Amino acid sequence: MEAFLISVTVFVLAVFVGFEIITKIPSTLHTPLMSGSNAISGIAIVGALVAAGGAGHEVAKYLGFGAVVLATVNVVGGFLITNRMLAMFRRKK
Repeated sequence: MEAFLISVTVFVLAVFVGFEIITKIPSTLHTPLMSGSNAISGIAIVGALVAAGGAGHEVAKYLGFGAVVLATVNVVGGFLITNRMLAMFRRKK
């Protein structure tokens, strides 16, 4: 029970800190930070694949699969948004 409480506390603090950091970022820094976010999500995909393919509990496999899906959506969406933002700065011929 104590480990669960610690995990929930860390999760809540991470959500709060992440929200505060993201809301304070100026829009001019969005594209470089999105690239970094994509790299982090790529690492999350690797970890989720390990969790989904591990020989653990069934719940861990389902949670790992959900993490793979969500992280993949995040990476693909990040690349699409970054590509669209960079297209705004390309010269038209």
